[in-house]
Amino acid sequence: MMSRTGLVGPGARTLYRHLPLTAALAALITLAAKVQVPFWPVPMTMHTLAVMTIALLAGPRVAVGAMAAYLAAGAAGLPVFSGSPARGIGIAYMAGPTGGYLLGYLLAAGLVGWLALGGGTLRRVLAMLAGLAVIYAVGAAWLSAFVPADKVLAVGVLPFLLGDLLKIGVAALLAALWTRMRGKGRA
Repeated sequence: MMSRTGLVGPGARTLYRHLPLTAALAALITLAAKVQVPFWPVPMTMHTLAVMTIALLAGPRVAVGAMAAYLAAGAAGLPVFSGSPARGIGIAYMAGPTGGYLLGYLLAAGLVGWLALGGGTLRRVLAMLAGLAVIYAVGAAWLSAFVPADKVLAVGVLPFLLGDLLKIGVAALLAALWTRMRGKGRA
């Protein structure tokens, strides 16, 4: 029986079936946010790598669900974000300078997953570049409330661009390997 809210019925079974996967992927995003790799000009986290890879492999719905669960955990005060709890937690952290990038990740998870559906490596890379553009656009727009407009690119985009492009390459490689492994398993 389907209720008016749509929470009971076939759609709900699909949602509930994906809850453990969504929670596990949100935990993976948390872990990726906490991993810092020395890099030039700034250390990089694996946040972008996790979001892009999840979007490619799990699809837009699960990727958005995982990112939304991650953000909900952060909003609830769990120290899931990069630099938390030292740089703050909860809504206060999300309302800070990196809040736009967090929102950008959510939007990018859906966009990348959707654009990459059924595509090969080139389509996946282009999808991730589009997603990265969304992350930077939303993040930089938000950041402009905290730093002078003429400094936004210098502090909010350029230091991270090389690392994020490298992570896109790694995500594309991981997705290609996953696709190849799954194809061999069916033969």
